[in-house]
Amino acid sequence: MDVIIHNLPLYWEGLLRTLFLSVVSGIIALIVGTLLAAARVSPIAALRGFSTVYVEVLRNTPLTIAFFFAAIVLPRLGVKFEQFEIAAIIALSAYTAAFIAEAVRSGVNSVPIGQAEAARSIGMKFGQVLSLIILPQALRTVIPPLINILIALVKNSSVAGAFFVLELFGYGRQMANANGDQVMAVLLGVAFFYLLLTVPLGILASTVERKVAIAR
Repeated sequence: MDVIIHNLPLYWEGLLRTLFLSVVSGIIALIVGTLLAAARVSPIAALRGFSTVYVEVLRNTPLTIAFFFAAIVLPRLGVKFEQFEIAAIIALSAYTAAFIAEAVRSGVNSVPIGQAEAARSIGMKFGQVLSLIILPQALRTVIPPLINILIALVKNSSVAGAFFVLELFGYGRQMANANGDQVMAVLLGVAFFYLLLTVPLGILASTVERKVAIAR
């Protein structure tokens, strides 16, 4: 345990950086994913097609490919990043948004179609029906799976450590290289700090799921 205690400042710094990556990427992914879900059920064929292709491609592509594209391909296309964290946020946000879009779309499909028809019968447009009638009900039912997706996002942020981003896993790799005879202890420390982030989110997801079930 000495190596963990001695490197607590590095663990804490890694925890904060992982939290930063996860929060920023999560907010962007929630916004983009909701827009993609709205496009997926849109009456405009071009929007439906774009959203479908985006979701299917990203959901069936390894996260590492998304990181390679953001960190290597985009700079070659002229998109320069002063910090690798920005590329990591782009990769995490784009990848997670696809899963959020699919979760929100399933929530939209769970809302009785009669409510949308009733709203349209009184003259409401598609955007009004979606934002005022459908999405509020859909988002309530998909909060638990959305939290699970965000938990996966926290764990997926560890991939950023392989692309020279110093988050929790990145610091853990540095500590493991510096303490070759105590690698197991270093990795256990990394796992413990990840649990500090994911376990509370898991408890929150279970609590919300129970409340939603009772409300139904």
